[in-house]
Amino acid sequence: MMKKLIAGNWKMNGSRTQARALIADIVNNLSQEEAIVEKADILVCPPALYISDVRHALRGYPKIKIGAQDCSSEENGAHTGDLSAQMLEDSECAYVILGHSERRQNHGETNVIVAQKVARALKADLIPIVCIGETQEERDAGRAQEIVLSQLQGSLPDLESFHEVVIAYEPVWAIGTGKTASPQDAQEMHTLIRENLKDLVPKPEKTRILYGGSMKPENAKEILACKNIDGGLIGGASLKADQFLSIARAA
Repeated sequence: MMKKLIAGNWKMNGSRTQARALIADIVNNLSQEEAIVEKADILVCPPALYISDVRHALRGYPKIKIGAQDCSSEENGAHTGDLSAQMLEDSECAYVILGHSERRQNHGETNVIVAQKVARALKADLIPIVCIGETQEERDAGRAQEIVLSQLQGSLPDLESFHEVVIAYEPVWAIGTGKTASPQDAQEMHTLIRENLKDLVPKPEKTRILYGGSMKPENAKEILACKNIDGGLIGGASLKADQFLSIARAA
């Protein structure tokens, strides 16, 4: 049985002081409650500037992994402001979030670009967390499954051999809005994703599918208990140690 993955996406929040305080709070609490890290994998994805601060804070506590929030689709070169997957791996990141709806909407990232980034991440031995999800308008139009499957199929490069890839289903209408997909709706979409992974990855049964979209302590237990939901990609609640750990405890 796969361990649940609880991933905190800090997004563009906080200061260096706040990042250090947050990770210290998480570590202090987890070190007193080892059962959580024995039964769930814990990941934090701070802003790129604070990766080194988090890394130093975790020197004596390797049970928490570090991830980045994006990487370039290029290997290196004249790409001012970008960070390559290899640079992230060199900074001791283990994961990278790719294709988040905020990147797709705010930076015009297409499925093709996301697939290129996934390929770069895998080449650098990073585990990509590939985000997919429909907008409220697309759901209202009855196109939710069509959109999700299109993003799933278009955002993964050809994988001829097994590479660890994580899929995160994040209904766009539930991100930062307080709205949450019902456990039934979430499970239905996760099951659809699982069924279609068999044509896209060599070992679909070993691919974790996370739910993201206003997961919080109040609903985490019910959502995480659903079949084919293998963890959560947590936004706002990951910025408060007690809320993040409450969700991890539910896993």
